[in-house]
Amino acid sequence: QVQLVESGGALVQPGGSLRLSCAASGFQFSNYRMRWHRQAPGKERELVATISSVTSVTNYADSVKGRFTISRDNAKNTVYLQMNSLKPEDTAVYYCNVFYSTRYYWGQGTQVTVSS
Repeated sequence: QVQLVESGGALVQPGGSLRLSCAASGFQFSNYRMRWHRQAPGKERELVATISSVTSVTNYADSVKGRFTISRDNAKNTVYLQMNSLKPEDTAVYYCNVFYSTRYYWGQGTQVTVSS
């Protein structure tokens, strides 16, 4: 049974940093591309960053490029999102996901609020 559990969200001031974690179980984590998405109030869910399985090649949305870093620890079955220079527009619920077997699986999300 696939499970994804996000953590690390918090209230942070503009310019601050956070590291989100997503602990995965129920599948061979090292073999799968992992993604972080976010959804702000009243907006559609958007893809933030991806990391490939074997080579850990990363891709980012233009809105976070240069500020966010996605990484993975296959020994811990965990994917991370390091977020620096946070802006109020980064406020959202952040989700990790994976496409496994025939469908996408999502975690429950973790709230990030950037406000002074």
